[in-house]
Amino acid sequence: MKENWPREKNWKHVYTRSEKRHRARQLGFEYPHESEENLAKSETINVLFVCSMNQWRSPTAESIYSKRPFVNARSRGTSRSARRTVTAEDLKWADIVFVMEDKHKQRLQSEYPSEVRYKELHVLDIPDNYQFMDPELIIEITESVDPILAR
Repeated sequence: MKENWPREKNWKHVYTRSEKRHRARQLGFEYPHESEENLAKSETINVLFVCSMNQWRSPTAESIYSKRPFVNARSRGTSRSARRTVTAEDLKWADIVFVMEDKHKQRLQSEYPSEVRYKELHVLDIPDNYQFMDPELIIEITESVDPILAR
């Protein structure tokens, strides 16, 4: 049996995780060490904004939040004639889904029940009274979304 053993020990398998963590603390770093790039990737959040036609409200929100660090933003519409219609893949991609009205939430829950069952889904209660990048719309979106993303 011993004849099949490797001649040298593979030291990374000899020490337990708690021993590695303890030794790393003695040396002044955390175990496992993650690079700045990996930390940034792990902190990045995928946000999906949904309205009816994907014409004014959700594209405005996407435009605002796609410029923020650590946020990947997309916008989609629930209507079949929307510029970009929401799909199951969009919902799987998203960490948080923001819908403009309650009817959008109901439509997503009825058409994609398994995709939204455990998703963080927020209704912003923003009516369809604005044009793309309307200053009032920008204020409404940021005042509603920023506190949720800050958590």
